[in-house]
Amino acid sequence: MRAPTRRKIWLGVGACVIVGSGTAGGAVIRGGAAGDSNHGGHRRAAGALAQQGEHEHEPDEGGETKQLAALPPALAFATRIALLRGHLLVGNELVNQQQWNAALPHFLHPGEEIYGDIKDQLSTYGAPQFEPDLKALADEVKARKGGKDYAKALQRVKDALARADAGLKAKQDNWAGFVIEAAVETLKVAADEYQKAIHGDRIVKPVEYQDARGFVWQADAMIESVRSGLASKDAASFAAVRAGLAELKKAFPSAMPPKAPVKDAAAVLGDVSRIELAAGKLM
Repeated sequence: MRAPTRRKIWLGVGACVIVGSGTAGGAVIRGGAAGDSNHGGHRRAAGALAQQGEHEHEPDEGGETKQLAALPPALAFATRIALLRGHLLVGNELVNQQQWNAALPHFLHPGEEIYGDIKDQLSTYGAPQFEPDLKALADEVKARKGGKDYAKALQRVKDALARADAGLKAKQDNWAGFVIEAAVETLKVAADEYQKAIHGDRIVKPVEYQDARGFVWQADAMIESVRSGLASKDAASFAAVRAGLAELKKAFPSAMPPKAPVKDAAAVLGDVSRIELAAGKLM
């Protein structure tokens, strides 16, 4: 078990406090209806073109993962898995809406931009290599199928991720604290992606908006998966986390983004900071 860390929590824009954290060092990845980052590893697709089915990368992006470079290895691994799951979660939501062009980047990015950062650690947690399964899943979406073959391909990826969950859990003394710490790291990435999606009073990069939505919903599922353990530790702090998530979700009314953001980037960052502050007592 790693020693307690001192964590910097950002309150809105510019101010921060330092709190102690006694969590065992990782992040949980579990949860998510369908739905995880290494230094500089995750590049984003250009929003408007991606929505038309063209998969391009912007040269100044790579941000989903670079902020995880300083995390302990288990926490970074678990957060990457959470981000992967978040992509699949929102991608599946778009598939169910027959939004094939919008869905495709969220099935390509896990294999192209996240898998390389986790593949060498999978055996540590008793999880199989599943890159071919990610490719098969993306191919199903490219073909705009979405039937039984799509469901089977998605399930194979989810089964591999479940093995990683089990391996992570076996190595943690404080699973609930581990889960919520990973969820908070996932929310931080969501806030960063949301900021990238907005220019002025418009959402100009739908893919980044959708990334953020998937990551928020994934973090919520993660926290719910250890609800009893968190609530029994500090009911008031857990209630504050839940309230914060409900407020944060208001920024994402649908998988396909509105033209104008419901909340500006500073408001979303403030929501995430308040969640992090409340979560600090649960780690």
